[in-house]
Amino acid sequence: MLTLDLSTRTALVTGSTAGIGKATAQQLATAGAQVYVNGRTEERVQTAIAEIRKAVPDADLRAAPGDVATAEGVREIIDTLPDTDILVNNAGTTELSPFAELSDESWQRLWDLNVMSGVRLSRHYVTGMADRGWGRIVFVSSESALNVPPGMVHYGATKIAQLGMARGLAESYPASGVTVNSVLPGPTHSELTERYFAMLQEQRPDATLEELEGEHLQSAHPNLLLGRFAESREVANLIAYLASPLSTATNGAALRVDGGDIRNVT
Repeated sequence: MLTLDLSTRTALVTGSTAGIGKATAQQLATAGAQVYVNGRTEERVQTAIAEIRKAVPDADLRAAPGDVATAEGVREIIDTLPDTDILVNNAGTTELSPFAELSDESWQRLWDLNVMSGVRLSRHYVTGMADRGWGRIVFVSSESALNVPPGMVHYGATKIAQLGMARGLAESYPASGVTVNSVLPGPTHSELTERYFAMLQEQRPDATLEELEGEHLQSAHPNLLLGRFAESREVANLIAYLASPLSTATNGAALRVDGGDIRNVT
């Protein structure tokens, strides 16, 4: 009987020192996987490991520091972990800026982190997965791939690219035991949202965090059926499923965990 048991599997989760990445690392560790935690610095990685271990005392956690936005950083990670059964391409960022003010550097910065990190790591690990007859690759995209925000065009473009990458990679390894899927979170509490609302609170000190979040959801996400920001663990639940033996027949898919924000049903 298939279960969520990952006790014989190794996993790498990029950008796993906070937010969805850390929640995913915790979920995979809870399921028994040996999880490699990634961040740009050893200090952040060790802090995240300590925090996860508080929640999961018997977690098998290893450090895999490295800046996935660079080829050198990816090489550091691969040197630490030559092979893995599960790869979660979660690392990513965004920034707010009108399209006409987006510089080449802004485009390149997001492309390197949001897209090329997953390209480089998937290219390395997928062959071993296929040779062993089992593997899971998950790209953490965004609902912004389906509904590109005007103030984050470059972010939306990178998230669209992730969907194409995931589907093309899945089609490159049919009937191999390797599945490649994307998840599309909607509004979710994260380090990025915390920084954004902290900035708003500095501009509007009389407003509470709940008021600011409510105003944002009403203006930017009026169709959100969930009625609130999702928590990182709620997104991680879907990622853990995709990383498990339970998801054998789910391949090449883009799965929404957007709180019902996107109205189309396809």
